[in-house]
Amino acid sequence: MAELNQRTIRSPVGCIGVGLHSGARVQMTLRPASPGTGIVFNRLDMAPVVDIPARAEFVVDTRFATTLGLGRVRVGTVEHLLSALNGLGIDNLRVEIDGPEIPIMDGSAAPFVYLLRTAGIELQRKLKRFLVVRKAIEVREGDKLARIAPAPHFGISCTIDFDHPLIKDQELRLVLSDQVYYREIARARTFTFLRDVEGLKKIGLAKGGSLENAIVVDDFHILNPEGLRFADEFVRHKILDIMGDLALCGMPVIGHYTSYKSGHTLNQKLVRQLALASDAVEVVEVREKRQLEKLALGSPAFGLNPVES
Repeated sequence: MAELNQRTIRSPVGCIGVGLHSGARVQMTLRPASPGTGIVFNRLDMAPVVDIPARAEFVVDTRFATTLGLGRVRVGTVEHLLSALNGLGIDNLRVEIDGPEIPIMDGSAAPFVYLLRTAGIELQRKLKRFLVVRKAIEVREGDKLARIAPAPHFGISCTIDFDHPLIKDQELRLVLSDQVYYREIARARTFTFLRDVEGLKKIGLAKGGSLENAIVVDDFHILNPEGLRFADEFVRHKILDIMGDLALCGMPVIGHYTSYKSGHTLNQKLVRQLALASDAVEVVEVREKRQLEKLALGSPAFGLNPVES
């Protein structure tokens, strides 16, 4: 089946925007990459150019966003772009930027989905590698939970519970595909509380934030004149973030992810556990989707190509 082959884009495509936290004006170009490359960020403003792979071992900060780093070089707020790549099933890409942070655009993944679709998605000859969850893994911090368990698909159940009348107790469960991602998740924007904005600015963050790229909530109201894109846009954006963080596994995941009040830090702890739990996961290449479904449900790996993880 074509969807089991690796994907890149057909032609380069780019944009210019500001970083949410740095406020820096950044030019970004997305370029096709050969099979097996993965997603790689290239800091063009460094001499020599610094390449940072989009993998969990390069995560250096998860406060307020997911940041990758190599030595002293950083690429911040990568999760929305990585979410779009994960949602569209793109495996190989070079992301060229001339600044410290991915542009925030409108605060969602929709502008990145638009860029990727404009460039065109190209199927490659090499098969995808899948990370199939065979045993449940979970991490906890207080009442927060991130858990992934065997399933015949990739799905997410997410619950958020903020002490705010507009955001309290939102839940959503989805089985993800590129069409579901595009329709239900990509347009959901990041959000913040007005009471937190000044605190972020005092520590040098949110310099590029505005009502153009984030939902801002005061004690009782949505401050954005256009209102919400979904009644439950907040929990949908959390799912968007989870997909971006899971992209740092370096390959698509087959399993069901359950999130209760988790954020980037807990998501990345679970991703690191997945990388270490050789008895609970298996890396495979497959030629038919039904083989993945059988393996995820515990059937023998007949007809599959196990790959060293």
